[in-house]
Amino acid sequence: MRGVLHGRRRVAGILHIHWDPSTLRGLRHRPITVPFPSRKPSIILHPPHHVTAPTDIDTLCINTIRTLAIDAVQQADSGHPGAPMGLAPLAYTLFTRHMRHNPGDPEWPDRDRFVLSNGHASMLLYATLHLSGYNLSLDDIKAFRQWGSKTPGHPEHSHTPGVETTTGPLGQGLANAVGMAVAEAHLAATFNRDDHAVVNHHTYFIAGDGCMMEGISHEAASFAGHFRLGKLIGFYDDNNISIDGSTDLTFTDNSKERFAAYGWQVLQVNDGNDLVAIDSAIAEAKADTTRPTLIIVKTHIGFGSPNRQDTAKAHGEPLGEAEVKLTKEAYGWTYPPFTVPPQVAEHWRTQIGARAAAHDEWRKRVIGYTRAYPAEAMEFGRRAQGDLPGGWQSVIPEFTSENGNIASRAASGIVLNAIAAKVPELIGGSADLAGSNLTMLKDSGKFTPDNYAGRNFHFGVREHAMGSMMNGMTLHGGIIPYGGTFLVFADYMRPAIRLAALMKQQVIYVFTHDSIGLGEDGPTHQPVEHLTSLRCIPGLTVIRPADANETAEAWRFAIQHRSGPVALALTRQKLPLIDRTTHAKASGVAKGGYVLTGDEQPDVVFVASGSEVSLALEAHETMKARGMRSAAVSMPCMELFAQQSPEYRASVLPASARKIAIEAAHPMSWYGLVGDTGGVIGITTFGASAPYQRIYEEYGITAKHAVALADSLL
Repeated sequence: MRGVLHGRRRVAGILHIHWDPSTLRGLRHRPITVPFPSRKPSIILHPPHHVTAPTDIDTLCINTIRTLAIDAVQQADSGHPGAPMGLAPLAYTLFTRHMRHNPGDPEWPDRDRFVLSNGHASMLLYATLHLSGYNLSLDDIKAFRQWGSKTPGHPEHSHTPGVETTTGPLGQGLANAVGMAVAEAHLAATFNRDDHAVVNHHTYFIAGDGCMMEGISHEAASFAGHFRLGKLIGFYDDNNISIDGSTDLTFTDNSKERFAAYGWQVLQVNDGNDLVAIDSAIAEAKADTTRPTLIIVKTHIGFGSPNRQDTAKAHGEPLGEAEVKLTKEAYGWTYPPFTVPPQVAEHWRTQIGARAAAHDEWRKRVIGYTRAYPAEAMEFGRRAQGDLPGGWQSVIPEFTSENGNIASRAASGIVLNAIAAKVPELIGGSADLAGSNLTMLKDSGKFTPDNYAGRNFHFGVREHAMGSMMNGMTLHGGIIPYGGTFLVFADYMRPAIRLAALMKQQVIYVFTHDSIGLGEDGPTHQPVEHLTSLRCIPGLTVIRPADANETAEAWRFAIQHRSGPVALALTRQKLPLIDRTTHAKASGVAKGGYVLTGDEQPDVVFVASGSEVSLALEAHETMKARGMRSAAVSMPCMELFAQQSPEYRASVLPASARKIAIEAAHPMSWYGLVGDTGGVIGITTFGASAPYQRIYEEYGITAKHAVALADSLL
């Protein structure tokens, strides 16, 4: 007799064996006595008492997920049917037996979070959400991958009810989930009391072979293990297939040992159709709150397809009509396409109702918490709502000539600390560059495995994971995250920045050492193309302030801006403070660009961002001394300037004037502003290692060069 034996003991001449019913066909809930010849002990086989063995309705529910995925992909004539077919038992078990969620209130703050990191398996999620009762109809399923539907090719946050984050770029979802677990841990440590817990939920994710190959999974998993995020539970869909074929072509890692080395609890389910083993593994994962858990689930991609199972063709192609027919026959499925049998709908909703009951229990806990801790409850409610505390803007400092002739990174550190004292949800840190980015919060503690209430994060040298984790933190809610690194290393985290912009999430990037002005570290650390590259990301607001007061205004905007990420590009070198008694106020930052000083109808306008604004002012003063009509413009943010009215933009950059832009970066993003009659002073090569003053001279980033260019244009 073959099977997996969970345990055995001999009592009074009888051998008791606890068995796994998925390996012994026909055995369900009853102990089975197998008599031996006389004078031999009997054997009693016991099903496991802590889990529920599968039933026929379970199989019907699972096959409903599979066939909805098959039908949607077939009708769309594109998509990925294989992973949903293999993962359906896992999704069914997780959503109906373990996850605390309420389809009637998808934004319930204490719900469990679920992230599908291998987002190409989107039909697994859509089918599960539909069956769970989220606002996702069968017609939406039928419109899979079509214009305007709620069911795009990859899951999109805020587009489909129940989708917690946008996934598709592999590995991003895994790191998002780590960020969500971080947020849960921080908020629990901040608000929970020994007798009242208002934050107590799990974060689940499913990741595939591709997620495991991507470098971001290494960064994020290492972070999660080090910080002992015990409420994080992941499933590795181990099906040995990628687009090119068997994963043996490129990927033979021992994932079990890899995650164990990170400090994770690692469990194994050898058969992805074994509901009892899946159920038991999840229960075991939830029982260990001291480590994140990875459950490695061995599945068959395209399960049940006679000719596609365990092949690369099952990954990203419709099965085809003939194969759909054969597969449904293998399932014993006799229903028309897009059918949810009535007994499936009834059973599924009954199970989900039990999960949703936790929401009512949580409401009662919140009532008790409010009575016992009214001030804390009010603060928790404010942060859950996403409201900013009253009077927070009053703490933003205004710099003077006594304290303002400093690098914009130094001004940023001062402003950040001032705001953080009033806005406790502002938390973050740097990718091992806190002393350079100046991102540490005073008297706020460090986020450590023993102090999740700390607000200072040491992300380690993990820019990509940092960016993606910040996405997860803000998606969770109750937190405004910021993260710092050198601007040149924004490339390491660009995919996460792009997704933050796509999801319109409030994430703040503190990018220091923003130009050749960082000097001696040389071209490997001197960003050239990065400002233009970041400005190309739709929905990302890039602000490069010219002095300390513009830096303060940049932070004011970033804290208020709830509909997308903000990148602050800050200098290493000191900047002269602009005299606001003779020049326009720094509040012009909110409009993206503004006239600092000059004639109302100038013949030439010098426009610049950041450290080069002082050069624009110097060039303007030279032209003014020569009797020329001139103006100097600060352009800290092209995105905000583009949102202003045509009349305002024309008042800043008159059509009749020659425009000369100055920026120690690639000139590409300036050509649209200066027009055919203007010019740009920038850099089209890499930098060099030397004191920054010499580099500026050698590259012609000077007021003298700007004046000479103005003379040639006029």
